Amino acid sequence: MIRVLIVDDHPIVRRGLKQILSEDSCMAVGEARNSQELFKLIERQDWDIVVLDITMPEKDGLDALKELKQKRPKLPVLMLSIHPEDQYAVRTLKAGAAGYLTKASAPEELVRAIKKTLERGKYISQTLAEKLAFDLENEGNKMLHETLADREYQVMLMIATGKTITKIAKELSLSVKTVSTYRARILEKMRMKSNAEFTHYVIKHKLIEW
Repeated sequence: MIRVLIVDDHPIVRRGLKQILSEDSCMAVGEARNSQELFKLIERQDWDIVVLDITMPEKDGLDALKELKQKRPKLPVLMLSIHPEDQYAVRTLKAGAAGYLTKASAPEELVRAIKKTLERGKYISQTLAEKLAFDLENEGNKMLHETLADREYQVMLMIATGKTITKIAKELSLSVKTVSTYRARILEKMRMKSNAEFTHYVIKHKLIEW
């Protein structure tokens, strides 16, 4: 029996994923609505794999992934997100994820990804494999946003969507001063002078689904 823990803050999504996976007789499915519940459940029970959403309140999936890999380094984590692969996939794999799937994927692909991850340790699509190969060949020619640390990248996207420093600080559980420092650092790395330039860049490079 494969013990799968689904972590997503939307009840409808959790119910749908649970229904998909429960159709396979070899899968037993648990669920958590946030990172707090995730860490409680991994302390109480043994799981074979975690299916983790990126966009969650309080602590986002990328931060939860990093903490989870520290606490349970051998527990495979499959990221499942609304964000296209070119936005977060490479970052999550570098952070320790065993694979990345978008929520637009077919239901059977999720089942296949879980089984393949448990058999071979990793699951990536052909498109992502090609991107990783391209990035490796062009390591010295990174785009500006690829030079940002994970938190910097996250803050830049939030600013680009019009969120204020205060709102970002609240959502990420950081101080306003810390977020302001991130903003200043991002502006320097991106060679920009305003939030409007962030928005223009993000739209141009399709870093967010509008």
